[in-house]
Amino acid sequence: MNRCILNAAAVLAMLMALPAALAANGVELGPVTGYPMPRFVSVKARPANVRVGPGTGYGIRWTFVRRSLPVEVTAEYGHWRRIRDWDGKEGWINAVLLSGRRFGVVAPWSGSGMVPLRDEASAEAPVVAYLQRKVLVKIESCDGNWCEVDVKSRSGYVRQTRLWGVYPGEHV
Repeated sequence: MNRCILNAAAVLAMLMALPAALAANGVELGPVTGYPMPRFVSVKARPANVRVGPGTGYGIRWTFVRRSLPVEVTAEYGHWRRIRDWDGKEGWINAVLLSGRRFGVVAPWSGSGMVPLRDEASAEAPVVAYLQRKVLVKIESCDGNWCEVDVKSRSGYVRQTRLWGVYPGEHV
């Protein structure tokens, strides 16, 4: 029992020290959450209104009608987050409409090219499927070069640079 309490206390101490460690390494932190800025999150609710400013008194710029779409948080103000979507559109959304679950969009910038989903994290690994651009994938993990993803009950690996929703070199 005492060992569990000690381990929980050690984990809590590490979590509390994380923002200071990130700031010391030059990572900008959000003034409200203390999380890294910018960062990727996903849309949790639908519909989810994106507004011109940080509050319900501001007009609606657009509405997300699909869950799990990745967005980039670029600013925080109270319960509001300024976000950018993969098209580059920006607006403000209430934080309760967002989730820390990571999703990605397959190469929305590439014309009609297909992106290989591989059996392993290697360019030589067999291709298990080809993904069209703008396909939504759930990001399970990334090692800085490859991301393990799930898409419609199929899993595999995609080069990290072919996804919008994770930064190049980021570990997830």
